[in-house]
Amino acid sequence: MKIALAQTRFPASALEGLNTIKKMILEAGEKNCQLICFPESLLPGLRGVGYEIEDYNHDLQMEAVEQVRKLAVETGVSVILPMEWKGETGMHIIAKVISNDGEILGFQTKNQMDPEEDQFNYVPGEGRKLFKVGHLTFGIVICHEGWRYPETVRWAARKGARIVFHPQYTGIVENPGFYNYAMVSRSLENNIYFASVNYALKGQETTSAIISPKGEILAAALPEKEELLVYEIEPELATGLLASRFLPSLC
Repeated sequence: MKIALAQTRFPASALEGLNTIKKMILEAGEKNCQLICFPESLLPGLRGVGYEIEDYNHDLQMEAVEQVRKLAVETGVSVILPMEWKGETGMHIIAKVISNDGEILGFQTKNQMDPEEDQFNYVPGEGRKLFKVGHLTFGIVICHEGWRYPETVRWAARKGARIVFHPQYTGIVENPGFYNYAMVSRSLENNIYFASVNYALKGQETTSAIISPKGEILAAALPEKEELLVYEIEPELATGLLASRFLPSLC
């Protein structure tokens, strides 16, 4: 299956973010990709990382989802769409999954919040989900979860995920090696693919990347460059062997 990771520039507005999403979906369709994933909270943009972000507008978020649904049908590309979403219990960071026939397959909430996000009163979600597009079963973990809560990735691997997508934001950090090696660890410790999607950021040392079930870096985006990273994975190579041998009763 050919997948695409959209390393986009940080949007100046929610409308700009939506236009970028549509542009990248069209490009993914032209390149015969079956599934595309975007960075964390691309609509309307991630709060607390140095950019001015618009107030939450639920009508705009709903309209964006409808436009993406229509474009998914037109292009034949399924979409992982990370965004803010206000639900019954409060404001969440989520990733909606939209199939190439326009069906909303559900969403994964960010359940493990970064302490710096507490100021925005985000509500951690509950529960984890698997999704299926075609013959590919996958999970989603959002930024902080994939870096510091490897249990989130292992849960998906033990449930049968062949790949885990990781929408994130990582700018200039003191220890970029931690983030780069964490991607390799998440794949190798579970024997699944790991696909991490960052923004195109000035000075970044952690870019979007696709890691093999053996911990190999199969493809990586260039720093600071907006690009669509495309790679054809072989889901049958993701055995999940090490994840399946985990014995939780011994912890």
